[in-house]
Amino acid sequence: MKRRKRKLINMSIVEKVKKLRVATGAGFKDCNLAIKDANGDLDKAVEILRVKGISKASKKMSREAKEGVVAISGDEKKTSIIEVNCETDFVAKNDDFINFVKELSELNNKNNSNLEELKKTKMTNGSSVDDSLVALIAKIGEKITIGQTKTISNSSSINYQYLHTVVKDNLAKLAVVVSLETEDNSETVQTFGKQLSMHIAASNPIALESSMIDKKIIEKEQELITEELKNSGKTEEIAKKISLGKMNKFKEDNSLLTQPWVMEPKKKVQDILKELSINDLKIREFSRIKIGE
Repeated sequence: MKRRKRKLINMSIVEKVKKLRVATGAGFKDCNLAIKDANGDLDKAVEILRVKGISKASKKMSREAKEGVVAISGDEKKTSIIEVNCETDFVAKNDDFINFVKELSELNNKNNSNLEELKKTKMTNGSSVDDSLVALIAKIGEKITIGQTKTISNSSSINYQYLHTVVKDNLAKLAVVVSLETEDNSETVQTFGKQLSMHIAASNPIALESSMIDKKIIEKEQELITEELKNSGKTEEIAKKISLGKMNKFKEDNSLLTQPWVMEPKKKVQDILKELSINDLKIREFSRIKIGE
């Protein structure tokens, strides 16, 4: 009788370990220790593992996370893009990481890329995004962070997307979303939208037009140009002309509308837009995110 009773107690512990592993995703050893520390109380064991996970996660925050994926979710009227970083490409292809990013991407679309609200949102496991992230870091053993995020939404526009170096489904190393405003939904517009998203991926524009480039970026570029010309031996007047020319070239090269069209480099994007002869067609906005940039 004593042997049978002992076996039942052992089976009970094994079952609790199994349940705890399913609930938290933690390893057998960690779950077993947590149950012992909690005197068999599953709720307490979950909390012990959560605190332990936070401790593990905090130790990894000083590391660099330059790998990862970019995910796109939503439809042609409301599209969201989000970056999730990790330390190695190996983890970027891990099923647990990929499943987390997929669900995170959908939640991001619902939260309109409001990062603070997103972190508090409950996932299917019953935990918040923040707590789920901590648990994932503890399980995988790498620093994982949520990076850039953007939602493009407008009832009068259509969004086009492009994924480059796809990891799985809607996850890639580089992703683009571009919004075209027009009532024309012809095949011509659709083709242009797809080609434009590919152009943005390849040409990496900073802004739609030069006046929209961030002032800090302009100031930084001006500093670099001034430093370059400082010891050139040019007169002040000539140096000013060269500086102006270089700055204008920088703005032109980094503004989407004035970039050479990748499909036909002798023409600019704005030239292609005019040639389509669709009066109400205009590029509304875009977002481009690449892992490692």
